[in-house]
Amino acid sequence: MQKYEELLISLRRVIRAIDLYSKKLNRESGLTGPQLIVMQQIAANDGILARQIAESINLSPATVTSILDRLEARQLIIRQRSNQDKRRVELYLTEPGKQLVQSAPTPLQQHFIQRFESLEEWEQSQMLAAVQRIAKMMDAEELDAAPMLDVGQLQRD
Repeated sequence: MQKYEELLISLRRVIRAIDLYSKKLNRESGLTGPQLIVMQQIAANDGILARQIAESINLSPATVTSILDRLEARQLIIRQRSNQDKRRVELYLTEPGKQLVQSAPTPLQQHFIQRFESLEEWEQSQMLAAVQRIAKMMDAEELDAAPMLDVGQLQRD
């Protein structure tokens, strides 16, 4: 087998692992990875603003707003005008939202991050350089991407 074939197989395995985990997360919690991460941000920061979430997870404000719309429609979050500044809309989890966050599986990237951070600094740098090179070889280095492992659309019905 050629080395490029081994590399493509490894890349395909990564894609499949992400896809399988995303399906498991959706099956067990009814959420996508990005939805869960948004809810975790709200859980950790009561009254957070959509703009702050977008900045912290590197998604566009429009994408975060779309995710929030879906979560609000499912009555998992509430939007509430700030008492101090009526222009600010703060985000809070509802009781069902809190329960769902507590019972949801850990997002795949959290598992990955723990393992990645346990590597030596030189190993982390080597892996980063190699994957950045792969992205460049696939003409994907300019694509917008958030630091989360999920496939498909960022928000699903």
